[in-house]
Amino acid sequence: MRHATLVDLAARHQVHLPEALAEEWPPHLSGADERGWFRFQRLYDIARSVVRTPGDVRRLLAEAAQDELAEGSGWLELQIDPSGYAGRFGGLTPMLELVLDAASRAAQATGVGIGIIVAANRTRHPLDARTLARLAAAYARRGVVGFGLSSDERRGTVADFTPAFRIAGRAGLRSVPHGGELVGPESVRACLDQLHAERIGHGVSAAADPELLRRLADGGVTLEVCPTSNVALGVAPTALQVPLLTLLDAGVPVALGADDPLLFGPRLAAQYELARQVHGLSDSELAGLARMSVLGSAAPAALRDRLLTGIDSWLAAPAGDRAIGHAPVTASSDQPDDAS
Repeated sequence: MRHATLVDLAARHQVHLPEALAEEWPPHLSGADERGWFRFQRLYDIARSVVRTPGDVRRLLAEAAQDELAEGSGWLELQIDPSGYAGRFGGLTPMLELVLDAASRAAQATGVGIGIIVAANRTRHPLDARTLARLAAAYARRGVVGFGLSSDERRGTVADFTPAFRIAGRAGLRSVPHGGELVGPESVRACLDQLHAERIGHGVSAAADPELLRRLADGGVTLEVCPTSNVALGVAPTALQVPLLTLLDAGVPVALGADDPLLFGPRLAAQYELARQVHGLSDSELAGLARMSVLGSAAPAALRDRLLTGIDSWLAAPAGDRAIGHAPVTASSDQPDDAS
């Protein structure tokens, strides 16, 4: 969600925004302890509460696609936990259908492909996750491309969600849980062992475990690394300490992501600029990152080929013409339970 849209919808629906959202944008956050995560989740839920009408949902999807296009992205994956909106929009199925319709319209208007990931919430009962998995399975190949597990990974037991991921897997949906953000390598290992993860949101704590790094590399499991949010939430003290180079040197596929721009500020292209300026990646290495994001995505084959060709063309251009944001790359959303 754009900050201007948050302010506009809050005024329209008479939702009071705390100063941290209304004026001090982006807000100061730290999720390294329980209190910090509570602040993040509280601000997130307040922002989510301004989404009240079908028109609001369509506006969010349209603007998200427009913003991705401006960033140079050709494929966008957004997560949503429909249960967070079901009471406001007539139930789980109507909410998901609304999002899928809005995504389709936004994709047609911008040319940016959009896939939807249905995500269960770790803090809710695992039976709720099975309900969501059945819903996601019913819309597989109809806009839903994956099944995720979000929210505070310090809560809930990963193994309890295995049945839900089994349901989604039988429908051909990708397993894309969060892990290894606020908890150590054991969280990433649980995603692999229990949920058969094909892509993991964050996963940066795996950098501390060489054996786990080899396993991720050998399995081709992509990690969604979000440098700006890692620093904002205290996962890494500075951008330089986000273990991007450790992951790449180990051969782990990495897809850079912006996480939630509403709460963290910078969008996708800024993450590539950070990789260039802070981590010293060359244009060739940046193109490699973009390729990994495409290959680790659920983009249709024809679109994937077009994006990869675009990346090759960007790299073949004269060095002075290689502005970041001019090469199509994949953005992977990484949010607790959202449609923003």
